[in-house]
Amino acid sequence: MSFSLANVNGRASLVEGGYFFDLSRLSDEAVSSDPMLAITQVDALHELADTLSDSDADGSLEEATLQAPVPRPRNSFGIGLNYKDHAKESKMELPKVPVVFSKYPSCISGPFTDIKLRAEQGDYEAELVVVIGHTTRDISIEESWSHVAGLMVGQDISDRELQLGAQPPQFGLGKSRDTYGPTGPILVSPDSFGDPDNLAITCDVNGERRQDDRTSSLIFDVSFLVSYLSAVLTLEPGDLIFTGTPAGVGMPDQRFLKPGDVVTTSIEGIGTIENLCR
Repeated sequence: MSFSLANVNGRASLVEGGYFFDLSRLSDEAVSSDPMLAITQVDALHELADTLSDSDADGSLEEATLQAPVPRPRNSFGIGLNYKDHAKESKMELPKVPVVFSKYPSCISGPFTDIKLRAEQGDYEAELVVVIGHTTRDISIEESWSHVAGLMVGQDISDRELQLGAQPPQFGLGKSRDTYGPTGPILVSPDSFGDPDNLAITCDVNGERRQDDRTSSLIFDVSFLVSYLSAVLTLEPGDLIFTGTPAGVGMPDQRFLKPGDVVTTSIEGIGTIENLCR
């Protein structure tokens, strides 16, 4: 059965019908309360999700404090220029192979965590985030989805001055300031979707729609990215892939983020994250 996983006050919990169920309690401690350990037990999460209708909830999701569903990933990859319209607005040629960079794991933050801007040219990038669920090496494109634990909403916040101030550009540093990786609000297993390759994705800044597309517009889709990366290195449970952003980012029109701005990012079937810039 499909599952939705949340990090409630630092504890892994399954989610159903607006309520959360503490995984350690639900499983009689067979599954760890640590989200990073829970994500290594994907098969158990599917099985436990099937028992929720007969279980007592631990609380309402609306009243819970949600943190990053995968708070301490071993690896966090970013994919650049992965939507045609974004490559066009960036005045760059379409990539022939994925443009991969490290979005350092220390930047990962929660779905409603404030963004510590610390930048004159801070930018927003709405992204679908893939979470690996099994040790993955040399996996085929056809088998890739079976190695994905779930999907999250993400923001690849970027300091353009830091990113582009050196030649060649410092993608890793420019996209990895503290709090520059909001994720969540929950992790949703791929079998929750009719078509996990075709989800609506939007980003609003102060209520103004800036980005609006579908993940079917990805140049390199999830299956390809998982297969491509696994041919280079072993992927482990909890590794993240920020899959790229659609057109509408702030850089082309110099619409950079400023303190007080609210960035709202949504993906169909997953939910919404909202982050205040400070």
